[in-house]
Amino acid sequence: MKDLSILRELELPNWYVAAGYVRNYIWDTLHSYPNRTPLNDIDVIYYNPDELDEEIEKKYEQKLERETGISIWSVKNQARMHIRNGDKPYKSIEDAISQWPETVTAVGIRLERDDNISIISPYGLEDLFEYRVRKSPLFKDETYYRSRINKKNWKETWPRLVIS
Repeated sequence: MKDLSILRELELPNWYVAAGYVRNYIWDTLHSYPNRTPLNDIDVIYYNPDELDEEIEKKYEQKLERETGISIWSVKNQARMHIRNGDKPYKSIEDAISQWPETVTAVGIRLERDDNISIISPYGLEDLFEYRVRKSPLFKDETYYRSRINKKNWKETWPRLVIS
């Protein structure tokens, strides 16, 4: 909640903290792990087609590091990420996240002004809570998907997972 409060204060347009930050926390909880599995990064996404300078993202990362003492923040404006990914321009944050490799990774949360939590999950939450890892329907690179799954060693970390 502290991280979410800090992120909310950045006032990024249509922001979410996503991917492993959410996915790993849920899997750790479902596996009854007493401590969180270490993260490689903390993905913060937002959508602003009027501000595509990557340097702005770096400033947000530096601010988050100063405020939290955590150095693994990765802030990305999804309005420009289509260039890196070789896709057509994303129309929205929902469009961008729906193109991510796995359905269980395409999940984000944010803390609203009224302290309610909003969730973005174009493929629903069932796979996440039912330990099912599968390629997102819009992600076309099967080879990359398989390589990514093998590299992450998820099955070793969370043995209840079923990977397809």
